[in-house]
Amino acid sequence: MSATQYARIKQALRTRIESGELRPGDRVPSENQLVTQFGVSRMTARRALLELAEDGLLTRTQGLGSFVADNRPVSSITQIRNIAEEIRQRGHLHSCRVLGLETLVTDAALALKLGLAEGEELFRSELLHLENDVPLQWESRYVRAQLAPGYMDQDFTAHTPSAFLSAVAPLTEADQTVEAVLPGQAVAAALQMPTDQPCLKITRRTFSHRGVVSLAELWHPGERYRLGSHIDT
Repeated sequence: MSATQYARIKQALRTRIESGELRPGDRVPSENQLVTQFGVSRMTARRALLELAEDGLLTRTQGLGSFVADNRPVSSITQIRNIAEEIRQRGHLHSCRVLGLETLVTDAALALKLGLAEGEELFRSELLHLENDVPLQWESRYVRAQLAPGYMDQDFTAHTPSAFLSAVAPLTEADQTVEAVLPGQAVAAALQMPTDQPCLKITRRTFSHRGVVSLAELWHPGERYRLGSHIDT
């Protein structure tokens, strides 16, 4: 078996994947098709596919063939996770940009969303979380001032709102919805994506034993993020 032959097949498939010609979930040419296309033995074609699978670029399913792996980050839909910890667990670098901080009071619309009375003092933060310097999550969060009085003094480039709130108002429960939506111009610009591509938006209301703590909207570029979970039955 020539090392040059299977390396040529690997490079050809890698180029098609990295250029976006072959996208996550697409089926790649079979061993027989590669044999015909490159004029190699079936053993050579098989080795090229196996090594691409070992490199994490392909997934192989018995009887079905080889498919481009979906390597977008996966977050759990059944757990509340700190975005910084999630990124670091992948061995990547988390960073954060503070886009805005303000103090306000609940109007009728916010009171309804939060389940609070009108006129209560709130803190609002807008942050952009990045993974290896690539925007991954735009976070807009309302926080009850009486339950997190030091919120506005925090350095959110050093630790996340989730980490601070977990310390001062430990989570006891949460409401969460997930939907695919198109971003507005501000969100799209922050996430460096076009406005006609969908975002994965998570709306999360968290509670401590003293009541509602925060309401967060978390926007992720659909092409860079996904949700999943493991369910035992």
